Formats: sequence, C-alpha cells, structure tokens
Amino acid sequence: MLEDADLVPGSGEPAGEGQPADTASRDEYLHCDTPFTTYVVQRMVPYTDRVPPPNEQRRAFLTDAAIDLLVESGVHGVTHRAVDRRSGLPAGTASNYFRSREALLVATARRVVERHQADMTEAARAEPAPVAEDGVQRAIDLITGSLLLAAGPHRARYLAIFELRLESLRRPALAAALDESMAAMASFTGAHHADLGLQIPPAAIPPMLVMYGGALFALVTGPAEAVTREAAQPLAVAIVQGGLAAARNV
Repeated sequence: MLEDADLVPGSGEPAGEGQPADTASRDEYLHCDTPFTTYVVQRMVPYTDRVPPPNEQRRAFLTDAAIDLLVESGVHGVTHRAVDRRSGLPAGTASNYFRSREALLVATARRVVERHQADMTEAARAEPAPVAEDGVQRAIDLITGSLLLAAGPHRARYLAIFELRLESLRRPALAAALDESMAAMASFTGAHHADLGLQIPPAAIPPMLVMYGGALFALVTGPAEAVTREAAQPLAVAIVQGGLAAARNV
C-alpha cells in the first residue's frame, strides 16, 4: 500500500522540516522568486489485509495453456509470458500464480496427473457393475480403453508429460514432483482397481504403471492413425500379465 507526502521543493524533505526556524527568515524563504513545485513521493506501508486464496479454476486454465505450449514448442516455449498470451489472461497472471518457471512446470505436471485421474474415474462410472471372476479380463479391457483415450483425444496431454519427464533430468524439483505424482498415481490406481473388483494385487500396480508409460510413449510418438484397438489391446494384455507375473515374484 502506498501513501503520498508533500516535499519542500529542492529540499528532499517533508514540508515543515529543514525550513528556517524564525518568522522573518521563514517569510523570506516563502516569498522568494524561485517558483514552487509540489513533489509527491510514495511511502511503502505494510499490507495487513487478508490475502485472498488463489483461484483454482484460473490455475487450471493456466496449466492447461502450458500443456498446449509444451506440445507445440517443447519445454523452452513454456514461459510465464507465453502462458499469459496463450490463456488470454492479463500479462503477469502466470507469474502471480507460479513464482518461477520451474514452479510453472511442476504445476503443469501435476495438472496432467489430475486430469488422468479424472478420466479414470469417469471411465469407471461408465463401466458395467464389477464381475469379480472376470477381473483380469476387465482390467485388460479397461487399460485398452485408457490407452486409446490417452493416445487419441488426449494425446497432447501425454506428449506434455513425456516432455516434462525428459526436462526433469536437469531439474531436481521437477523430478521430485514427477516421482511424487507417480507414487500418488500408484495409490490411486490400486484403490480404483479395488473399487471395480479387479483381481490385481497391490504389488502388481507399480510395474504395470511403468509398462503403461512405455506403451503410451510408443503410441503417442507414433502416427496418430496407428492408434487402434488392434494396436492397444496386445499392449494391455502384456501390461496386466506382466504386472501379475512381477507380483508373484515379489
């Protein structure tokens, strides 16, 4: 917060300070031929009001814009100014939400994971009632659909996360955030499978996520027209069977 104060011209001091003390000298001082000009300076006053909470919808809008930029221009194209322009928000908005470029990249990675989890939840709502005895096949079908969705309509989002994974080799904070997101994703996936009644033991989840990432990388970096059910289903079978085999060897 700023306050204004008048200064005596040429004195650099507030009015009333540094002026002659006696009346005669003061009158001469005030009636001199030098034209008077009022100068205004600003004093910093601490802001004591409560800071409003960040707008989560705007934060999501900014990170979604960053995802688009990652796909179009790579990591070097993701700057605060570029995100402001892409989102159509006023200049300086992105830097208000993310104080450094690394903070912007970390938030973007978390946004991808957040949207992936939302997709999984939405897909589960569209699934028929769980059939426990057919749990493994249902897991294969579920992962097949997930790969098709991720490498098709949501292709840009996962290209962005792979760009960030490569960049994390040079950014420890980003690497830590991605590792944290992977751990959270493992917990979310385990709970998700349990809710659906799938026969997937918890020990199978981490290797399945690694294989899912590899399969998805192959699909999103290949031709878009090659993303078909015929291409995705064998990958889903390998993911589920590989995860189950790894769990048996634990």
